[in-house]
Amino acid sequence: MKILTKSVVKIALLPLLMSSFLSAIEIKNLSEAVDVAGKQRMFTQRMLKDYAMVGLENSFGHPAEDLTKIMEAFENHLGSLIDFNRDPATAESLKKVQVLWKPIKVALKEKPRKEQAGEMQEKLEALLKQANEATGLFAKQTGKVSGEIINISGRQRMLSQRMASLYMLKVWGINDPEFKKKMEDSMHLFSTSLDRLMASELNTAEISALLERAKKSFRFFEVMNRTTTKFIPALIFKKSNEILKDMNTATGLYAAQESQK
Repeated sequence: MKILTKSVVKIALLPLLMSSFLSAIEIKNLSEAVDVAGKQRMFTQRMLKDYAMVGLENSFGHPAEDLTKIMEAFENHLGSLIDFNRDPATAESLKKVQVLWKPIKVALKEKPRKEQAGEMQEKLEALLKQANEATGLFAKQTGKVSGEIINISGRQRMLSQRMASLYMLKVWGINDPEFKKKMEDSMHLFSTSLDRLMASELNTAEISALLERAKKSFRFFEVMNRTTTKFIPALIFKKSNEILKDMNTATGLYAAQESQK
């Protein structure tokens, strides 16, 4: 267990992601904007995962500290997207993200309570949907197929955290039938999106290897989702972060290809 804990903590830190979390970033082009906007979707679900872990009083991976960092990152990235954007429709979408975020930010600073977990999930889901709209609008601005591939790849990061957050709520004892359907839908979307990415002509050998690793990690979700008696939050925490790290790297590589054109 001690060895496992050390490896999970290393994964939880996710250096490739955290380097840009704590300060506003400069977005240089639309491909980078799609990448950054896509991270906002992931942040909504990672915050929920951390919230549930804190509520479970499970300190595995330091969820309380991570929650604070992700909240700061969400706000900083939002500011960067607003500063970069010049499209009116996208500006309106980002404004809606701001409106939804303000009360959530306040609620996330309070001690997590089981009776409020369902409401928190719904609020963060609404924020997710709005962030997804903004990401789609940035992808549309690129006017290229690669913009959509970056969008899909970035969405995989979000789905890794969404599946994990719904699993943590299940472990917490939030027996909402709607959550079960959301989990099934998320897993289906992750699987079909992964198939589409693996067939992309934009793939390099490095990207293909990252996608293969993500596929192997995803199998643990498939196994754990079928069980109703044995719960291993640490394993799902670990695998969700492995997928997040690999898909973040892949998304960055897709975006870099477009930036070089």
